[in-house]
Amino acid sequence: MATVLSVSGSPSATSRTARLLRHLDARLAAHGHEVIPLDVRTIPAEALLGADFQHPAIARATALFARADGVVIGTPVYKAAYSGLLKSLLDLLPQYALEGKTVLPLATGGTTAHVLAIDYALRPVLSSMGAGHIVQGWFTLDKDIETGEDGTLTLAPGSAEPLRHVVDRFSAALGGRTTLLAATG
Repeated sequence: MATVLSVSGSPSATSRTARLLRHLDARLAAHGHEVIPLDVRTIPAEALLGADFQHPAIARATALFARADGVVIGTPVYKAAYSGLLKSLLDLLPQYALEGKTVLPLATGGTTAHVLAIDYALRPVLSSMGAGHIVQGWFTLDKDIETGEDGTLTLAPGSAEPLRHVVDRFSAALGGRTTLLAATG
């Protein structure tokens, strides 16, 4: 199956966004995909903010994007846009780092007023980076993501089922993409 890079753009170590992504990673792995998590917050700030294209962590991130067949991009929404941390990484990637890739944009936030951040802030950037197919994204309210003391994640019923469908459609789109690549390769 496909290789999926699962990117969390949250600056927080206890982020609901990152926990949601890792939860969805398990579903993608159950579909047979190889999933590689990337928490942008683990990349040294001096490399991101100093635009150090030669920094080993930036080179590793760039290589992960190049290796992936599909990319899940998750971000908290701040001031009606994706995180500045995610923006810092996207700015350092090659212009067409998403060329031909299937991309699933996900966002979390405290209010439904931010639901359009995916389509009006994130999607145009992903498109400009050459994404071959941006599947329908999903916005999840922070209050719909609960983390137990043991680290287990529980989603509110109104979010759980739609998220499963979104991830399953992404997985299906990846299956079609890898089949197409095999046929042309």
